[in-house]
This record gives sequence, structure tokens and C-alpha cells, in this order.
Amino acid sequence: MNLNISSAPHIRSSDNTRKLMLTVLVALVPALIAGVIVFGVRALIVVAISMAASVATELVCGLVTGKKASVTDGSAAVTGLLLALTLPASVPYWMPAVGGVFAIVVAKCLCGGLGQNVFNPALAARAFLMLFWPTALVRYAAPGALGLANNVDMVSSSTPLQDMSRGVLPGDESLLDMFLGNTGGTIGEVSALALLIGAAILLATRTINWRIPVSYVGTVAALSLFFARGDDPIMWMLCSVFGGGLLIGAIFMATDYSSSPTSPLAQLVFGIGCGALTILFRYKSLYPEGITYAILTMNAFAWALDRYLPPRRFGVAKGGPAQ
Repeated sequence: MNLNISSAPHIRSSDNTRKLMLTVLVALVPALIAGVIVFGVRALIVVAISMAASVATELVCGLVTGKKASVTDGSAAVTGLLLALTLPASVPYWMPAVGGVFAIVVAKCLCGGLGQNVFNPALAARAFLMLFWPTALVRYAAPGALGLANNVDMVSSSTPLQDMSRGVLPGDESLLDMFLGNTGGTIGEVSALALLIGAAILLATRTINWRIPVSYVGTVAALSLFFARGDDPIMWMLCSVFGGGLLIGAIFMATDYSSSPTSPLAQLVFGIGCGALTILFRYKSLYPEGITYAILTMNAFAWALDRYLPPRRFGVAKGGPAQ
């Protein structure tokens, strides 16, 4: 009998990168539909430009480096879609293209390609755009007010978090508006319901696990309740959860395989860290959101969390020899 001996792991699975990325794309469809309903066809154009730029840049990078093109695995399309969903529908059309190129070239290819990136590419691109063109990223159109042109001065609208940054609860939007998607914001963050549907898809297919999203959102909820402003702490907490980009960040960004920890305890600590930093940035920084920089900061510590909070090896007692 001939035995073939190979290195671990010895687990077979039907999952592959293409299947995982396709599942993520499907899970993002409800948020995309909600964004198009709220902001019109202009949101769809922003998404199309971002995805096209990301996919085209991935193809060019493959040709330049001589590596097998990874366009078909769907990762570039996911990056482009996620980037677009973190942008206002009112941004100039060139901006998602620039962001898509940055996400693929700098945050992904220069780090070694898929699986080697330290930071989430979509959030890294958003941080880059925020650094150079902050005004465009903090001007949000009112629901239903956008056309195809860039003349958004007369229809600019504040978001719930912008109101809360002044220490008051949102005046024009109810909690139901935030849940269903009748408020200002980025394309993908306006409907909590659509994002929760996407979360259900990812959890049901085991594309992600619950640890990072639950610990992230739970930490933000607990801290916003404890440090609530105004006379209604419960409403302040609910608006903090549903009134911004927390859900899209916790569900789709913080759970990125390449830039988040893999061990169970490390994932919980990672989510708690993201939540604590989100509250810190929301309360103390110039910008009311905080999601982008909270996740990127914790991305930098993901490797350390995995190293110092490893899972217990099977058959080894805690602090002792194998049983």
C-alpha cells in the first residue's frame, strides 16, 4: 500500500475564494438596493465606477507583476463595492475611481496580494480620500434629492451622527427612518434593515462568525449607553448603533479575513477594541463617524492578538502538558 503523507491541515472543504466573495457580494445587494432607492441612479453609477476601477486595476497589476490575474476570484469586485458603499452618492465621479486604484495598488498589491494585506483595502482607500478631499466625504445629499449632475449644494443634508456630534439627538430622522433607510449618509449605511439581512446571509452560510460583529456592536452599544448625552440614554444608544456606518463596518469590514484575527478570543478582543475606539473617535475627533480609523487601527494589531491570544491546542491542558 502506498501512503501519501502531506502537511496539515487535512480538512477538505468545498469553499474557495470565489465562492466566499460571491457570497459577500450577494449579502451586499440589499444595502446596494436600499442606497439606490434612497439616493437614485447616481448611487448606482458611483458603485459601477468604483467596481470597474478596482477590477481593471487588479488586472493591470497582474499583468505588470507577471502573476496570475486574480480578477476572477471576485475580491477586487468586493473591494470596489465596499468602497463605493462607504462614500456619499454626491461625490464627484472621479473620486471612486481614484479610491479603487489606491485600494488595489497600495493596500493590496504592494502588500503581496490577496491574503497578505494588513489593512482592509476599502477602508484604507476611504481614509486616503478623506485625507485629501475631506469636504466631499462629509457632504451628504438628502434622500431623493440627487440627480446625475454634481450640483448638490442645495440638497446637502446632515446625518444623525452629525447631529449627535453636537450633543443632541437627531432632530429630523426617527429611529424607524434609520432602520429602514430614510436618512442622509453614505450609500451603504442608510438602511440598518438591509445590512442586517446581509449579516443573516453571511452568518447562515458561515462566511463569517458572530464574534467580531457582536463584540463590536455590543461594545459601542454599552459605551454609548454609559456615556450617553441628553435625557434619553436608550435612544442615544439606539441612534449610535443605527444612525451611522457601525453595522456595515462591523459586518463587512471588520470581518475581513486578511486583516482580522483568526483565533476566537482574539476576535472578541478585536471587536471590543474596534468598539471602544469608535466611541473614542466619535466623541473626541473632528469627524463624527470613527468607524474607518477604529477598524484600521485594530487591523494593525490583528497579528499580535493572534500571537498572544492563541486557541488552546487539543489535548493540552491549560498551562500543562498533554493529557
